[in-house]
Amino acid sequence: MDTPAGCDRHTSGTRQRAAILGSVTVPGSPEQVAGARSFIARTLAGISGVDSDAATLLTSELVTNAIQHTDSGGPGGTVTIVVIGVPGGVLVEVVDDGSAGMPIVKGDLFAAEGHGLFLVQALAAQWGYLRDPAGTTVWFHLTTVDAPAETDEPGLASDYLAPAAASTAARTPAQMAATSSSPAT
Repeated sequence: MDTPAGCDRHTSGTRQRAAILGSVTVPGSPEQVAGARSFIARTLAGISGVDSDAATLLTSELVTNAIQHTDSGGPGGTVTIVVIGVPGGVLVEVVDDGSAGMPIVKGDLFAAEGHGLFLVQALAAQWGYLRDPAGTTVWFHLTTVDAPAETDEPGLASDYLAPAAASTAARTPAQMAATSSSPAT
């Protein structure tokens, strides 16, 4: 279900909160990647300061990876994309149906393929993945142009990254304990 939504990112009071801006689940076939790009562009169209071109590129790479390298590309497979507004940026999650392997950044820049996670690592402020028996969530965080510098004040995006990313992949307390994350280096 495609649910882009306009979002007033300010709540009553002064603290901003995380909010789901939209989500979509698509069949795990290559022709669906274009629809994923369109969804991201539509969802981020009204959000000022977010590099929607980078978000579109990175989402396209992650959806392609999900279709090529996980059970999402098999019969009946799906890929879910969730866009979450967090203070100072957006968090994008791409949820697949799982695989035997883990997401790996390939270091060979001269290879003919395999640059998807390298691009994510290079362009995102942070990224990681969460695995559970139901699948893998690969997420990335893009900051807004006007995002404040990191401080220890509550309410910044870093307060929301781990819980927001975990909310999609971990569905039960046992699955929460089984998740892992890998920030960009």
